Amino acid sequence: MNTGLLHLHNLLRWVILITLIWSIAKLLTKQDALKTSKILLISAHTTLVLGLYQYFFGPVGFQLVSQTPGGMKEVMKDAAGRFWAVEHITSMILAIVLITIGHIKYKKGGKPGTTTVLYLIALLLILSAIPWPFRAGIGRPWFPGLG
Repeated sequence: MNTGLLHLHNLLRWVILITLIWSIAKLLTKQDALKTSKILLISAHTTLVLGLYQYFFGPVGFQLVSQTPGGMKEVMKDAAGRFWAVEHITSMILAIVLITIGHIKYKKGGKPGTTTVLYLIALLLILSAIPWPFRAGIGRPWFPGLG
């Protein structure tokens, strides 16, 4: 079950990236972005739920910290452990908060510029916290489960 949820979590990152970039492009070109923003919001929150499940019940989140002698202090000394226990989850939660705020502001008739800025910051956070295949020690495949 964990493998299937991990693959779904990884697949949804592409949905988030595509809809986030698409929403930003629509906002910059003054097109209505409410539909893409809603798809982005739903996929981001679904991915968050899957990610939180993996963090608390998977091998590289809470269990990593609780099973490491010395706990969080020792995990923080290891770059890969720190990434999974702190950096990934923190960056992604912040990005999803920004996406949520941006969507709500846009839906309520706020300035598209504010939503664009929030989405751009969220995009940077997401891109920095994805375990890309080229990242040593933490890399995951481009499309897990398909190769």
